[in-house]
Amino acid sequence: MAFDYDLFVIGGGSGGVRAARIAASEHGARVGLAEESRLGGTCVIRGCVPKKLMIFASQARLMTEEMRGYGWEGAEAGAFDWSVFRAKLDAELSRLELVYRAGLTRAGVDIHDQRAVIADHHTVELADGTRKTARHILIAAGGRPSKIGIPGEELALVSDDLFVMDALPRRALLVGGGFIACEFATILAGLGVETVQVYRGDAVLRGFDREARDLATLQLSQIGVDLRLGTTPTRLDREGDKIRVRFEDGTDERFDTVLFATGRIPYTAGLGLENTEVRLKPNGAIEVDEWSQTCVPSIFAVGDVTDRVNLTPVAIREGHAFADTVFGARPRKVDHSLVASAVYLRPHEVASVGLTEEQARAKGPVDVYATQFRPMRSAFAGSDAKVMMKLLVDPCTDRVLGCHIFGPEAGEMIQLAAIPIGMGATKAQFDATIAVHPTAAEELVTMRVPTRRHAEIAG
Repeated sequence: MAFDYDLFVIGGGSGGVRAARIAASEHGARVGLAEESRLGGTCVIRGCVPKKLMIFASQARLMTEEMRGYGWEGAEAGAFDWSVFRAKLDAELSRLELVYRAGLTRAGVDIHDQRAVIADHHTVELADGTRKTARHILIAAGGRPSKIGIPGEELALVSDDLFVMDALPRRALLVGGGFIACEFATILAGLGVETVQVYRGDAVLRGFDREARDLATLQLSQIGVDLRLGTTPTRLDREGDKIRVRFEDGTDERFDTVLFATGRIPYTAGLGLENTEVRLKPNGAIEVDEWSQTCVPSIFAVGDVTDRVNLTPVAIREGHAFADTVFGARPRKVDHSLVASAVYLRPHEVASVGLTEEQARAKGPVDVYATQFRPMRSAFAGSDAKVMMKLLVDPCTDRVLGCHIFGPEAGEMIQLAAIPIGMGATKAQFDATIAVHPTAAEELVTMRVPTRRHAEIAG
């Protein structure tokens, strides 16, 4: 059978674009790609990039407080103009989208700016009714924000909406305790919005190391977020230009804006998967094997739609590995077991790679090297904020199992720490590394004595 394409990609986010570009430019495949929204996907258009720029914008007040601590009398941030920032942000995102489009065009990829669904194992149908056949189909449709299923939740915004608001609210309720919720709380509070954050757990950032979670929870309150743990909204109602929110304890309050940051779900609904034998997990994610292949030999999937490790660099690596494997005769798998991540809070970030202390204890004996201290820069300015550094070490092999950092630019540090840990570095090799002084990161190579030892498996 003659196909229109060797590969058709559904989804123009980071994973789909990388797979399409590599398959076409490096391996000579005939590639088509369909994207119903904007090229770049969640990361570039509705996630990592605009979020990080908003984090930068939101830290001005903290910076001016620090300036006064260094003798800059009268230092003030002034008023924040959302319209000015929003215009610059829109221009930057449009520039990045054009970069993605140019890269695909140079590679020879046919771009279809419309939705595509699967008609059968080798056919996709575009929104205009056109059908295209392909030897292989790659689903890279990503994820979508989810809500919590309460009356009136249609009145609330989701994380995608934050970047396109016409104006900042005066008072906002943010629902959730994951990294998106905590980053958005940091942003809104930093931009002068009266921010209430509610989360049903006892500390934010579930899944991260508990010590880092406790410090992040404390920091949110310290920067002005009204953080309320152990509760969640049960109903939303419109009252004039406000939204009245009822909580589990029976209390209610009014807000200008309610924003749900309560997780994301794989975007598989309406993709036409019922026309195939592709299997889905209970949450709607596509089941794939270690090669990103579904149970249908011609259909593959990468990125958040598979719900493995939902991070942009992981999707990119999966897309690249897929292209090399299927079209380049260079079989490559992606190791999902050791992926570094960071939560961009302010003033201190949370960053992690490897096992948490709780996970390490559950697996066996572990030595914990940890320290908390006031970093030189902020301590001199009068801040009581503390940095935390932690290494988890297997006492039998001396191998470093995990690293956790709570501090300024922790994301930058964890990227470098992930390299030796991924190579199987031992604590002795960390100890043999000469420190760079004075830095916060030097603590990673100067902690000589365990602060605690867990000799038995937890539980």
